[in-house]
Amino acid sequence: MKLPAPLIEGRLIRRYKRFLADILLSDGSEVVAHCPNTGSMLGCQPADARVWLSTSDNPKRKLKYTWELVETAPGEVACINTSRPNAQARETIELGGIPELAGYGTCRAEVRYGAEKSRIDLHLSGHSSLADAWVEVKNVTLCESGLGYFPDAVTTRGQKHLRELMAQARAGDRAVLLFVVNHTGIESVRPADHIDSAYGELLREAAAAGVELLAYRAALSGPEGPDGDISLAEAVPVILEA
Repeated sequence: MKLPAPLIEGRLIRRYKRFLADILLSDGSEVVAHCPNTGSMLGCQPADARVWLSTSDNPKRKLKYTWELVETAPGEVACINTSRPNAQARETIELGGIPELAGYGTCRAEVRYGAEKSRIDLHLSGHSSLADAWVEVKNVTLCESGLGYFPDAVTTRGQKHLRELMAQARAGDRAVLLFVVNHTGIESVRPADHIDSAYGELLREAAAAGVELLAYRAALSGPEGPDGDISLAEAVPVILEA
C-alpha cells in the first residue's frame, strides 16, 4: 500500500487544536497541515521532528497538506494518519499477507454488530472450514525502548470493543484484535497498563475468553528513508505479561 506521491518533507513546528499542525518546509516556507489523528500522539510529536506530508489538489479541501509520517527518533518512523490502518489491514488480508486470516471469500467494513451497537472494522466470511471472523483494528504508534504500547490514552471506546469481541467469541465465531504497528522501532506490542490499567485487565480477560490477538508491523521506510510504502510487512509478538 502506497501513500499519495510525492511526499513533501518538512519540520514540525507545533500541533494544535488536535487537527492542525504548523510545518516548516525545506524551502523555508511555513504551511498549515491537516493532522488526521484525534489521539494523544504520545511520543509522535517531538519538537522539530522531520515529517512527511501528502498533498491534495481537491479545491473543496481547506488544507492542501496532510501530515502522514514523523521521525520519532533517528532512523525510526511512525505513521500518524489514523485513517490508514483499516485500509492497511484490509489490503493485507485480501492479498493473503496475514496467514491467520487467509482463505475468506468476503471482507466487509463497518458492519453493525453487538449488544453495545458497535461497528466492526472488518467482517470476514465465506471460509471453507472456519467460522466468520470479526476483526477490530487498532493503530499502535507509542514506542518506548523498542516496546509498543496500546492505548496511548485512556480509552473507554476500546474497552467496549473488547467486550463486543468477547461476546462474538462466546457465540462461536472468531473474534480478532489486530494491532497495526505503524512504527518501525516497535518489536513487540503490550497493553499500556501504565496509561490505562482497566484496558490492560480487559485485554487479558479477552484473550482468556478466546479473542485472538495479532500484530503486524508496517514497512514505512525504504533503504533511503520513507518512500510512502505503508504495507504491513511482518508479524510481531503480542505480550500480555505485566
